Amino acid sequence: MNPFTIAFAGNPNTGKSTLFNLLTGLRQHTGNWAGKTVITAEGEFTHKNHTYRAVDLPGTYSLYSNSADEEAARDYIIFEEPDVTLVVLDATSLERNLNLALQVLEITGRAVICINLIDEARRLGIGINVKAISKRLGVPVVAISARSKIGIDALLDQIERVATGAFTAQPLRISYSDEIEQGIAELIPMVEQAIGTRYPARWIALRLLDGDDSLITSLKAHMGRTNFSAAKEVVGHGVTACH
Repeated sequence: MNPFTIAFAGNPNTGKSTLFNLLTGLRQHTGNWAGKTVITAEGEFTHKNHTYRAVDLPGTYSLYSNSADEEAARDYIIFEEPDVTLVVLDATSLERNLNLALQVLEITGRAVICINLIDEARRLGIGINVKAISKRLGVPVVAISARSKIGIDALLDQIERVATGAFTAQPLRISYSDEIEQGIAELIPMVEQAIGTRYPARWIALRLLDGDDSLITSLKAHMGRTNFSAAKEVVGHGVTACH
């Protein structure tokens, strides 16, 4: 049986790599993303009867194309299609960290939200309603402390549920202004015509409206012969409508 692939995503300094190291131990190695100087780490761990291949994505604040780190994390989640994207958040700075989680959920519902540093949050008098957040986001949410090894088994159980398909997500869908939604609606059929339905057409349409040329470059590289001329035409109309 092939191992499930788990992508570890998160802002810098959320304890993402601490959790990755805790789970993989010495069963890991580092390298570089293809064509980039960005370092990646991969490892392996087991839980119950399943083996997991863990990929530690670069720490990023978003999945836009502001840096090579962000492009590497974005491209991995989109094109490698991990069985689970584990988004690690800092419990002491949850509002800021949720931005990345929402971006991941626009790409994939195969996600688990891991709220790390829960012990530190409690010391600061911060209360977090995990059930309410899970209900709102539509995916499993678990509070842990990687450093203190709190909640790890519960986290692994939720990863297993998503990886095996025992849990089917209905992730939160973000609604934008009428103008942006109109642009997205116009672009989606052209995106699907160009690349099919394998990749998240709504999210790609949104990034095209934002003028994300690096995403087009990545799509062409992964699809080989994709033609985005029609989509680019609609981008112009969509951007005009937004203004």
